[in-house]
Amino acid sequence: MARPDDEEEAAAAPGLPHANGYLPVPGDAPIVGVSSQPQDGPKAGCLALNGVSRDSSGAASGAVGESQTPLAPEEETRACLLPTDPGEETPRTERPPGPRTALSARRFLVLLIFSLYSLVNAFQWIQYSIISNVFEGFYGVSSLHIDWLSMVYMLAYVPLIFPATWLLDTKGLRVTALLGSGLNCVGAWIKCGSVQQYLFWVTMLGQCLCSVAQVFILGLPSRIASVWFGPKEVSTACATAVLGNQLGAAVGFLLPPVLVPNIQNNTNLMACNISTMFYGTAAVSTLLFILTAIAFKEKPQYPPSQAQAVLLDSPPEGYSYKKSIRNILKNVPFILLLITYGIMTGAFYSVSTLLNQVILTYYEGEEVNAGRIGLTLVVAGMVGSILCGLWLDYTKTYKQTTLIVYILSFVGMVIFTFTLDLGYLIIVFITGGVLGFFMTGYLPLGFEFAVEITYPESEGTSSGLLNAAAQIFGILFTLAQGKLTIVYGPRAGNIFLCAWMLVGIILTALIKSDLRRHNINIGITNVDVKAVLVDSPTDQEPKTILSKQSESAI
Repeated sequence: MARPDDEEEAAAAPGLPHANGYLPVPGDAPIVGVSSQPQDGPKAGCLALNGVSRDSSGAASGAVGESQTPLAPEEETRACLLPTDPGEETPRTERPPGPRTALSARRFLVLLIFSLYSLVNAFQWIQYSIISNVFEGFYGVSSLHIDWLSMVYMLAYVPLIFPATWLLDTKGLRVTALLGSGLNCVGAWIKCGSVQQYLFWVTMLGQCLCSVAQVFILGLPSRIASVWFGPKEVSTACATAVLGNQLGAAVGFLLPPVLVPNIQNNTNLMACNISTMFYGTAAVSTLLFILTAIAFKEKPQYPPSQAQAVLLDSPPEGYSYKKSIRNILKNVPFILLLITYGIMTGAFYSVSTLLNQVILTYYEGEEVNAGRIGLTLVVAGMVGSILCGLWLDYTKTYKQTTLIVYILSFVGMVIFTFTLDLGYLIIVFITGGVLGFFMTGYLPLGFEFAVEITYPESEGTSSGLLNAAAQIFGILFTLAQGKLTIVYGPRAGNIFLCAWMLVGIILTALIKSDLRRHNINIGITNVDVKAVLVDSPTDQEPKTILSKQSESAI
């Protein structure tokens, strides 16, 4: 028999309790043991089978007769409708279908499309910095100008994060995805018109549009995972969505040094190579925008998890974006996570932006290998992301996993710092891979941990705030590490990052692990969500006792 959680087309079996733990009640039937609050959201038409208050126990007894026999354990969890009048049967055929959970096959297509256009956006972020010396010579600008082509991604995110999360919460997933993909496409085409030595400002304009597109991209992984994927795959789905962005950075490290080699003595050939890279990026961006418009849907027909069912049944008029922001910012564990995530991700942004300068300090003329080291760093991180996502889905040990990965990232950074000048590129490849495995593997951990400790607030808001912190720290770390690298050498800049990562470890250890979303999915109602759940372990009130005669009549 097909299970409702396995495919969207599976029909709900009559007479069985709903998977969400709600009891549907016909409109003309009296509701016993429910809250006296207005019937909106998931409370409407739901009957709690246990946890009935003492005030309503008498009414329940009168409705079913005076003969009372406790239900067997297997009968306790059945959804039973109370008759309209004593002795009157409620026809089973008139029971309205209750909400249900199911997994949609379309979720994989949505995840794939998002991952691909996120990939192209990340590629455009790193395509300048990995061959910074080439663009410095072509446009006749300083290294700081080229660094800003990368840092503008971080700068644009900070002021635009709140409008972006507001748009996601009010207009939905599809509109946000279309805006992110569309701006990414327009920015790529503007760059195609900048392949002249005096048009640096045009390439900066195109990069600015791509950086705005990033604001509507980075906050979506946890939202897509929660809206489309079930509780046993949500962390893996989030890691896969983040994976697309990481893969884009990997391609950004690999392709530009190959497509645009350092041939300063032939400006025309260099312009042709740059034009090839820009037009190829624009063509791919256009194709992905079309696919987003055609195939990207707002949400599946049925919610994929009980936590999502609770949120979807809540009245939209009761939602306040400002109140949601206030609730999140009052959450002390989230504030600690906000700082630690910003430190870790900001360090990764800084290392990625300055990698070319750091490698060429010790290995002159190795632009291609610098790109390959960056590729190794990101590909190892992609593997780390997937493994961390699978581990979270299996164990739900969010804080422990986050702390361990943070410590190992710090160790990797220390090893990378003190082995750079040994003169062996193979060692740099190995240490870069270890650093990337843990440092970028941490990214989906932070997203999922934030969703857990801030539920039922919007995933887009928590993810957006994390990314805003990452951009702020990224700008500060890049400027500081870049200055230290120029004045004192790469080792001083890397030690600066190591010191901050040590602070991040201490703060991570202080985070209180309150897995609110996970508790809802397993039936523990320890958060303020408007729902009446069946057999909740936190219910302390006595159970309603029904007579077997009334049960059989129903």
